[in-house]
Amino acid sequence: MDKHVAPDTSAGADKDAPLKEDIRLLGRLLGDVLRDQEGDAVFDVVETIRQTAVRFRRDADPEAGQELTSLLHKLTRNQTISVVRAFSYFSHLANIAEDQHHNRRRRAHLLNGSPPREGSVGYALGKLRAAGVDQPTVENFFRNALIAPVLTAHPTEVQRKSILDAEHDIARLLAERDAPLTPKEQVRNLQLMHARIATLWQTRMLRYTKLTVADEIENALSYYRITFLRELPALYDDIEDEIGVQYHGKPAQLGDAAYVQMGSWIGGDRDGNPNVNADTMRHAVMRHATTILDWYLDEVHALGAELSTSTLMVDITPAMQSLAERSTDQSPHREDEPYRRALIGIYARLAASARELGATNILRKEVGHAAPYRDANAFAADLEIVAESLAANHGAMLILPRLAGLMRAARIFGFHLASLDMRQTSDVHERVLAELFEKAGVEADYAALSEDGKVALLLAELAQPRLLYTPYESYSEETESELAIVRAAREIRQRYGARAIRNYIISHTEAVSDLLEVLLLQKEGGLLKVSQGMSEVMVIPLFETIPDLQRAASIMETWMAMPPVARIIEHQGRLQEVMLGYSDSNKDGGFLTSNWELYQAELKLVEVFERAGVKLRLFHGRGGTVGRGGGPSYQAILAQPPGTVNGQIRLTEQGEIIASKFSNPEIGRRNLELLVAATLEASLTPHAAEGAKAERLARFEAVMAELSARAYKAYRDLVYETPGFTDYFFAATPIAEIAELNLGSRPASRKSTRRIEDLRAIPWGFSWGQCRLLLPGWYGFGSAVSSWIEDAPQEEREARLATLQEMFREWPFFATLLSNMDMVLAKTDLAIASRYAGLVPDAALRERIFKRIAAEHGETIRRLEAITGASERLAGNPLLARSIQNRFAYLDPLNHLQVELIHRHRAMSREPGEMDPRVHRGIHLSINGVAAGLRNTG
Repeated sequence: MDKHVAPDTSAGADKDAPLKEDIRLLGRLLGDVLRDQEGDAVFDVVETIRQTAVRFRRDADPEAGQELTSLLHKLTRNQTISVVRAFSYFSHLANIAEDQHHNRRRRAHLLNGSPPREGSVGYALGKLRAAGVDQPTVENFFRNALIAPVLTAHPTEVQRKSILDAEHDIARLLAERDAPLTPKEQVRNLQLMHARIATLWQTRMLRYTKLTVADEIENALSYYRITFLRELPALYDDIEDEIGVQYHGKPAQLGDAAYVQMGSWIGGDRDGNPNVNADTMRHAVMRHATTILDWYLDEVHALGAELSTSTLMVDITPAMQSLAERSTDQSPHREDEPYRRALIGIYARLAASARELGATNILRKEVGHAAPYRDANAFAADLEIVAESLAANHGAMLILPRLAGLMRAARIFGFHLASLDMRQTSDVHERVLAELFEKAGVEADYAALSEDGKVALLLAELAQPRLLYTPYESYSEETESELAIVRAAREIRQRYGARAIRNYIISHTEAVSDLLEVLLLQKEGGLLKVSQGMSEVMVIPLFETIPDLQRAASIMETWMAMPPVARIIEHQGRLQEVMLGYSDSNKDGGFLTSNWELYQAELKLVEVFERAGVKLRLFHGRGGTVGRGGGPSYQAILAQPPGTVNGQIRLTEQGEIIASKFSNPEIGRRNLELLVAATLEASLTPHAAEGAKAERLARFEAVMAELSARAYKAYRDLVYETPGFTDYFFAATPIAEIAELNLGSRPASRKSTRRIEDLRAIPWGFSWGQCRLLLPGWYGFGSAVSSWIEDAPQEEREARLATLQEMFREWPFFATLLSNMDMVLAKTDLAIASRYAGLVPDAALRERIFKRIAAEHGETIRRLEAITGASERLAGNPLLARSIQNRFAYLDPLNHLQVELIHRHRAMSREPGEMDPRVHRGIHLSINGVAAGLRNTG
């Protein structure tokens, strides 16, 4: 029997019953496909493995563990592939069911007329109104805010677009079952769902060729079509309505405000990616423009079909009459249909714009020829004429179905869709400038200069009207490529508009000279107008390591005080962006220290910017995993130090998290709303830090500084100072196999070494997730708390624990820190991790390091429970706790299979000629399945 739209929410009702029903349904259909495609024998093997894994987890039964090992060892190579695929696809289907259940619960909440839920804009507005924040202040916030999710491609993205498309259809079909269906419709629905699951089974899950930057661009664009193009304009409408509801007045009229805008690094991020150059940047922006213009063309065509209004029935405005008369359509059949005529002309102009910006395949040919639009504002102005005429002539209700969303989209997305950031590491800039200086006869050895010497030379050169580059010299490939990038940025801005490219990120910013170098490169490429004191693209430092974070405030203070820079910042509206790197700071100093140093850096930056009279915008380089700064975005934004948000925030969306958040339109809409609600609340909530509150916060921060120092020591001691740890890591995790996956266009390591320092933070965290240790998300906490408490005299130890408990209750930063760690620990499994440790050939090394990790894990759990008072993981988030528990029965076998396959693979690699592609493929399939099961891999 099909479920109703709203599940039973009465007392005693099992609110998760519809979820369980969906999971059973999808599991049964997958089982039917497995029987049909692979036969009963394979199905029986899968079921036996699943039941044994459940028994092993539920009862901690050693016999079940031995039985499981024996079962896996006996699998043939072909059986292994089928079993891995079965468990992997179940993880994917369980994710679909969970997303649908979240949507169902949210709809039930709205249908019941309940108050706005935490994380919604309505909830944030209600809190602000209660705190005395008036409606004009709220509206002014939206007019001046910038909230920008920035999509990035990283080597943990394991979803193929073909898989995403099939899963999107399954999600749609599953959602249909919440509406009443006739018996025939139910049968048809099941048939279609069965067919799509069979399609999944017959679709290659992995890429056999290396993913290119162009592939990554197309993958990202699919989320615009699924979610952003429709859901973002709709969210704007909801927010205006909600302001009216919460303030008991009319809906807000925010006009042209574009407070949520999309960003992208894909095609512009060169840091460590030799496959990104000027051509990939041009290709990225062209594909952005083509995607949005294709969508505009479809919407304008559909709007023309809908607006059949005749002047025989209603009047139109003079501006509308003029727009219709300028149309390329002169058909007598539409002489009395001015809206259709006008929209045919708008379509023709859009088609001309699309061709001018790179589109080569416009599917629906326009009527006649028209001049392209100058820019997206001109397109939006024509739509405004249509809307104003409708509103003035009894047609206001005709604006809502399609025109309102199209007008919003034109303001949000322009003709560029998303702003493409450029990023490169400071080392490259130094090498390029060194060559330019040498070839120009200005400085023979720039790299050897002191920091003061570099700054003096760079400032002097910025004041010169001439360029360093000359066409009469030959330069290295690197220098030519970097200069081509800057020149391409200038061309792109001229062609696609200023919002197409407006940021240049400098990785590994360690000194002021790193920023000045990019200014000078911009001058060489025509992006910096020295005489006007104007830089077309904002120079943004990225502070990543612990030492870099500690220097951030002093670097920015010096930077903003320089006269040429001060003029540039003035032209930027007295605004300067700073990016903070979560991933590398975590890999460098551990979870606790990374979070604390980020917090400290933000506070110091706020002080420096306030003194300079410059508005600070922080760009948070958050990863998918907690160990890379991930975790729930809403809580993370609210936990930011006071004064660090102020209506301006950018943050990265990375790896699998993009698929998790935005592959379902309703879930995507909810995640976008969370960002807006959190930014609104964090920006406008009054912060009273006086008297007792200020003293308490200072006391908390002093304790946190002490804990950070102790956690840093524990983490560094294990990761960087323990002999053999690198060998342990490379053997006890699938890092080597991950590096072989065709996951992204970027290599897993910056250099061809096995040094942890050279390994990218993303595969570092990804590997620990695969082996279920998730070490970057918790290691060092237990040691830090224990040593801090036990170093005190006996009579003070209870008081120290009480202080930590108070910090957890009263300080959002510390509460969020512990909540994220709690989630990581809920996904950690030492029993499974021990099986990965068994892959380490050196028994003494294996025993020594795993024993240390296990001891720290136990101490972390013990101290976390003492502080929070919760003896079970995720006690404060039972829905997530149940979700994680439900998927373990299907996730655990994948881990066990992965260990078995890695063992076979590595044994074969030692024997020439023994390699079997099926084993290799099985490992990669298991990586995909575990990533889907954990849901925050990258």
